[in-house]
Amino acid sequence: MKYLIIFFSAILLIACKKEKETVSNSKANDTVNIVQDSAKTDIQPADVLVDVFPFPKEIKECSCYFAKNKADFENEKYIYADDAGKTAYMKLDGKRIAMNLISSSDMEVDEELTKEIENENYKISVKGKKIKNEEVLLFEGTLTITKPDGSVTTMPIYGECGC
Repeated sequence: MKYLIIFFSAILLIACKKEKETVSNSKANDTVNIVQDSAKTDIQPADVLVDVFPFPKEIKECSCYFAKNKADFENEKYIYADDAGKTAYMKLDGKRIAMNLISSSDMEVDEELTKEIENENYKISVKGKKIKNEEVLLFEGTLTITKPDGSVTTMPIYGECGC
């Protein structure tokens, strides 16, 4: 009889431990999935949709214009254009917009190009380095777009400035 009581006690202890482990593992997995889902949601609104557009008809003489890469530039798929000092044009979040240039560097002084453009919805910074010096100046660099909510979108650019 003693052996029978010891045997049943051992089986009960083993059975109780297995159930506890199963319950605690399922709770840990649920918590991890919730954290991952919320992290993905926070990242998505930060992007600004930058569309290509044809060269603006408003620009008549000297200008700077950029594409996302050399291939897009050669196919005239521009994402940025300005009239060398006054107005910049882009197509952001599905709308073609014209913005005032706040500042622009003198490209003759150094090899760097910088431009600052701003309106009530976007602050845009263009930074580039001269890669070729001919009649027009070729540049590679980055274009950074900051929205009022603090979200930032940065992309590479390739293009030229000249008259």
